[in-house]
Amino acid sequence: MIAIKNARQLDAMRKACKITAAARALAGEMVRPGISTKQIDKAVHDFIVGQGAKPSFLNYHGFPASTCISVNSTVIHGIPGGYVLKEGDIVSVDVGAYYEGFHGDCAATFPCGQISAEAQRLIDVTKRSFFEGIRFAAPGHRVSDISHAIQTYVESNGFSVVRSFVGHGVGAQLHEEPEVPNFGNPGRGPRLLPGMTLAIEPMVNAGTYEVRVLKDQWTTVTADGKLSAHYENTVLITDGEPEILTVAEGL
Repeated sequence: MIAIKNARQLDAMRKACKITAAARALAGEMVRPGISTKQIDKAVHDFIVGQGAKPSFLNYHGFPASTCISVNSTVIHGIPGGYVLKEGDIVSVDVGAYYEGFHGDCAATFPCGQISAEAQRLIDVTKRSFFEGIRFAAPGHRVSDISHAIQTYVESNGFSVVRSFVGHGVGAQLHEEPEVPNFGNPGRGPRLLPGMTLAIEPMVNAGTYEVRVLKDQWTTVTADGKLSAHYENTVLITDGEPEILTVAEGL
């Protein structure tokens, strides 16, 4: 069943999402050559806890960190550790915060120093595809209308959308119904109704959409070793335009 949030629940979600967005922004500001992914994770953890919230990802199904930090060909679920960022890397940071009974969830890919023109284009297309998708995040549309718009934009720019992992509902649980794929035909899936909250998250690869999961059972990489980018926000369906709940300056 898809949860429809009431005004009180949405107030709590806005608070959780504000903390989440600020955590993403903090991580992005820290992305630079010479810093380790573990240092970024610790700073984000300390920030979320300092806001009176809990990191949504920490110990979620056993995940060992507060953020997913995925570098270059890692698509999602990268585990922060000793890797030291270097010039030219692209760094995807996915973060969630749990506050007053509700989760926020968002992600973005950041350049580390000077990156290649093609890497920057991948980041830009991934972010833009999210905004192409949410043009359909309104009553009168179905979930797959969002999916189709994302896929069409990404593929028209010569990239591919990951099929094995998808967006999702978010609220009292980090992952709720419905699934929100980044591909598919329009006019399918649940109808969008005011009060639904969705984590819409294009995961875009420079090459094939195929991925593989490493032995740690978390780290997911592109099958061909090419770059991947990720962009996500928690979005509220309203009577009119969608409301992006995970908003921070520049993101």
